[in-house]
Amino acid sequence: MTRRLQIGFSICLYCFCAWQGFAQSQYESSTDFAKYAIKLRENGLLVMQGKQKVQPAPKTVSGASLQPASPPLGNRVSGVDGELERYPWRLSIMTTIFWIGEHPTTNNPVPNDASSWDPNWSIDYGGYDSPDLNLRKKFVPVSFFPRQNPFYIALPYNDVQNGHTKPEAKDVIPWFKDAFIRDGASVLKGHWIAIRHNNRVCYAQWEDCGPFCTDHWQYVFANERPRPNLNQGAGLDVSPAVRDYLGLSNLDSCDWKFVDFREVPPGPWAMYGDNNSFVILRRQSNQRFSPKTLLSASLRN
Repeated sequence: MTRRLQIGFSICLYCFCAWQGFAQSQYESSTDFAKYAIKLRENGLLVMQGKQKVQPAPKTVSGASLQPASPPLGNRVSGVDGELERYPWRLSIMTTIFWIGEHPTTNNPVPNDASSWDPNWSIDYGGYDSPDLNLRKKFVPVSFFPRQNPFYIALPYNDVQNGHTKPEAKDVIPWFKDAFIRDGASVLKGHWIAIRHNNRVCYAQWEDCGPFCTDHWQYVFANERPRPNLNQGAGLDVSPAVRDYLGLSNLDSCDWKFVDFREVPPGPWAMYGDNNSFVILRRQSNQRFSPKTLLSASLRN
């Protein structure tokens, strides 16, 4: 019995000291924490917010996976390396810059105070996400702390119309079955994508729909090219943070593809936002590894 008490006391003391060191350092940078969060996630110590779960890789194309009635996703667009991928690269897509709070123009007739999924987008973000480089520092505005991820994008499809989930959504969205909660709740909002320009790759979350249309699933999820429009057939809108990271001009060519959160590496896209998967992990890990929680777990064992 004495031996067991000594072991229990040692565990408690170790947990307390480890927490003290953690509380004092709080990691040298947000990137260091992101690496820590990924390590915890991969070891199964963290759980995504609400009902979201990290899902195992889907069945291969030859294994009758859940895909739209059109050819399987892995066969629709080939990646640059020629391998079959669940989410292959979409190559040479004209890309434009948009931002939260943007006023309507001839080539962008819809104001961006609201998004397709958030009527209070500008308010929830915390303000006007100015694209002016003189008003930005380290990928964020200098005038306020963004409450949502400044790395955001728009693609021309919305899975919700008039408050209801579109009929084709269940057939064309690869992760629909895993993410669906209820009718009218988007399964697209917040999903991560990778954007590639020259030799750099940036990661961002899908937070709005466009440019120009919200019904082109044949491009977003299948093998069509973007439809002709006033911006030279642009098929992707990216935020000023994405622009700055990739070094894009106002109208440029990029490759993009969907990624699952477990594939997203650490980077500046991991630092900000109540809607950011990394920030959610940080808060959950802080709660899970609080001194009180660690002490209770050690006593139970």
